[in-house]
Amino acid sequence: MIKIAVDAMGGDHAPKSEVEGAIRAVKTLPVGVILVGRENIIREELNLQGNWSQLPIEIVHASEVITMEDSAAKAMRAKKDSSVRVACRLVRDGQAAGIVSAGNTGAVMATAKTVQGMIRGVERPALATAFPTLKGTPTVLVDVGANVDATPEMLAQFAFMGNVYSRAIFDIHRPRVGLLSIGEEEHKGNSLTHATTPLLKQLPLHFIGNVEGRDLYTGLADVIVCDGFIGNVALKVSEGLIEVFKHMMKESLNSTIVRQVGAVLAKNGFMELKKRTDYSEYGGAPLLGVKGNCIICHGRSNANAIRNAIRVAAEYASNRVNDKIEEGLASLHDAHKA
Repeated sequence: MIKIAVDAMGGDHAPKSEVEGAIRAVKTLPVGVILVGRENIIREELNLQGNWSQLPIEIVHASEVITMEDSAAKAMRAKKDSSVRVACRLVRDGQAAGIVSAGNTGAVMATAKTVQGMIRGVERPALATAFPTLKGTPTVLVDVGANVDATPEMLAQFAFMGNVYSRAIFDIHRPRVGLLSIGEEEHKGNSLTHATTPLLKQLPLHFIGNVEGRDLYTGLADVIVCDGFIGNVALKVSEGLIEVFKHMMKESLNSTIVRQVGAVLAKNGFMELKKRTDYSEYGGAPLLGVKGNCIICHGRSNANAIRNAIRVAAEYASNRVNDKIEEGLASLHDAHKA
């Protein structure tokens, strides 16, 4: 059974969401969960959820917690027994196949990179997030915040890792890879996109050229690559727009004739839209490039998001995503030397 370590102290609603999400995961998925954090608090929350003693859930004590206000580098150095660091050690030592955390994103990334280590051949790790599209299949955006500045070589690696991830997790046979820019034409963009394009053309990918911001949702590409600054802005704008749109739609439905005619149908349609755009259905963002695997969730993650993040971590491990990334990069290196 694949075991996933969950940072039980990281999120805004910790440990309630983490504990409830872990229970949902082990009841519906072929996984075991190791809850990491202050044992007395975790055990108290588990007991509130009912009889859990027969479930494949373990507790590993960690005395310290990294808060959202902590500096990532300082917290990693000073808090040696934090729940994030202990969970990463479990992955490094082979006791867990991956870590799930809704904690301080910078601290989780820095700790995972330092403690778990990097896949051979990867220059920098990158965060990947799935976006719902009009075509029903998700678009994976890489990078959404791990690297504010990036080189063309880094973007090429992000594209390669995103391609492997899309194939393994979303079962897309030949992902279409696009480079995020301000226009579809190759001459548009900045110095970074201009220098990245020839590198992407050389890779064994289905590279379709430049794509625009709207294509995050059109389904034109299966993988879209950009630096972490642009990707994080795109992610946060998208999250805000979806929340505003859902709120406005709900208000409109409550104030029009739909309230009297077809209210049930309208409500069903709204709930379907809400589910399709709900971040919790995707679980979290994998940190591509680190050994084992690391899934980083929203700080406000609910139990459903934690459950799905555990699912993604288990699928990541069972589909050997890291092995495929390392094997692919080694093949590229050998081909380049030849």
